[in-house]
Amino acid sequence: MDAVEMIKERRSVRKFKDQKVSRDLMREIIDIARWAPSWANYQVARYTLVDDPNLIKKLATDGVNDFVYNINTLKNAKGVAVLSFVKGKSGKLDGGDYVTSKASVWEVFDAGIACQTFCLAAHEKGVGTCIMGVINDKSISEIVHLPEDETVAALIVYGHEEGKAAATPRKGIDEIMRFADA
Repeated sequence: MDAVEMIKERRSVRKFKDQKVSRDLMREIIDIARWAPSWANYQVARYTLVDDPNLIKKLATDGVNDFVYNINTLKNAKGVAVLSFVKGKSGKLDGGDYVTSKASVWEVFDAGIACQTFCLAAHEKGVGTCIMGVINDKSISEIVHLPEDETVAALIVYGHEEGKAAATPRKGIDEIMRFADA
């Protein structure tokens, strides 16, 4: 699959077959995702994979702020990637002060690049994904025992897709692009 096709065909998947994704396949996906670019090549993204049904249930009850849409998606999930990042690196050079006006927000930018790279790698390998942002960082950190120097960026539900998710309408090019002229 070429990159353009991959970008245009990847969907947020919320319905999964009753089948776990093998840990070996997830290892392949993370091996690809680790090539995502990051600030100063600090590579701050971390992936904690959860495929235990009891832990997934705990994420559904305690990790998504009672957001029913996410709870329902998690009920059907066979795997969840807790995407986290190492705090205090992105946006800095050589461990000094932040050198961007975005300060620590750049960590989230790096996590976003890693997140998309993970989802595209999963798509390439036949694994559907859905990124969840309505989350309780602190609760999730406790559930999966994240190190103190990391914080949760997102939950990414993954699995073998049940059916085919339809494409949502896209804005026209003229709505999202402009040229700056002198």
